Amino acid sequence: MTKVSFEFFPPRDLPASFKLWEAVNTLTPFDPEFVSVTYGAGGTTRTLTHQAVDALQTTQTANVAAHLTCVGASKAETLQIAQDYAKSGVRDIVALRGDAPKGKAFTAHPEGFQSSVDLIEGLRMVEDFNIYVGAYPETHPEAASGHADVACLKAKLDAGATAAITQFFFEADTFFRFRDRCVAAGITAPIIPGILPVQSWNGVQKFAKSCGAHIPQVLQAGFSNAQRDGTHELLAQAHATELCDELIQGGVDHLHFYTLNSANLTRDVCHALGFTAQTALRDVA
Repeated sequence: MTKVSFEFFPPRDLPASFKLWEAVNTLTPFDPEFVSVTYGAGGTTRTLTHQAVDALQTTQTANVAAHLTCVGASKAETLQIAQDYAKSGVRDIVALRGDAPKGKAFTAHPEGFQSSVDLIEGLRMVEDFNIYVGAYPETHPEAASGHADVACLKAKLDAGATAAITQFFFEADTFFRFRDRCVAAGITAPIIPGILPVQSWNGVQKFAKSCGAHIPQVLQAGFSNAQRDGTHELLAQAHATELCDELIQGGVDHLHFYTLNSANLTRDVCHALGFTAQTALRDVA
């Protein structure tokens, strides 16, 4: 049985709020394992994230996973946020080091958590959260090597994280090779593939460049042609559906979708995979 989860980002204005709630209302009938709400680079959306988490927690039946980072807050401030989440019923946290504001290098708060491992250890003292961490199938841009990157992931899981969610990628074999490296390193926790349906090819190319995701030449050519002949949506759905199907056939039992607060493409991919709004589960036995 395959599970799904969906990631949203907090809205900055009223039109964005309407768009978020439209996406939430479209996708939560798929009975997700959880829905997550991101933090902006440098902690820029901290208050907005908390408001979105609180609103989802009080209006939706789905579990809400709140993102927390090491950026821009002391340990006491971060743990207070975690305690507040626990009191409101949040049991899922996505714990990340976090990104510095654009153009700047990461610098930990002088009184804050110095790394995601440090953050995870702190969260474990607050509540028995389900803690999700980030993973990079094609190696984090700041990592010294792929080996060092996997070792960092193992350290986060050994510190108490429950599972990892990967950065997006374009080919199933990219995930399978990464999963094999994780197993060889002694990682036994679930590794959940992150799926980014291509809503904007120009936007995805920028995302890929920033996180080191390789774009296959055939995909580059395909989306370039699709933009010219008006078949972008068809290609985007076909690519995401094929990618997810290959992952499921390869033993993946949980898909995490980066929705960018736009639900239609993710909804169509879920339908194409055989998920329904009644169960959102697929028996692939």
